[in-house]
Amino acid sequence: MPTAQTLERFIARVEENAHAEAVEEFYAENASLQENQGEPRVGRAAAVARERAMLANATSIGSTCVRPVFVNGDKVVVRWIFHFEWKDGSVTHMEELAYQRWDGERIAEETFFYDPVQRVPKKPAA
Repeated sequence: MPTAQTLERFIARVEENAHAEAVEEFYAENASLQENQGEPRVGRAAAVARERAMLANATSIGSTCVRPVFVNGDKVVVRWIFHFEWKDGSVTHMEELAYQRWDGERIAEETFFYDPVQRVPKKPAA
């Protein structure tokens, strides 16, 4: 189970938009990440690579934790709001719940729950 200080450092890294660095610092080497009950993806290195690839396509990102954060033993639920502005001029605004299982001070499993319609980039209004 993470300490309150570790959890706050993790949230701060994400809110700084240091997404890849947050994965490097807070996820277990063999962490499992899953989106909306999709096939789990395993491995911190692969997760870091996915984050870096996503970030490379963005001109700006806003990441906000909506509190409270729920903690029960090694289980944590975080509500996030993300706003992405992409290099092609489109935007993505999405809200998700991240359900995490921590192993000590590292995230071992995480499932993201969100409406997949939110992931479709939208062109800004003219």
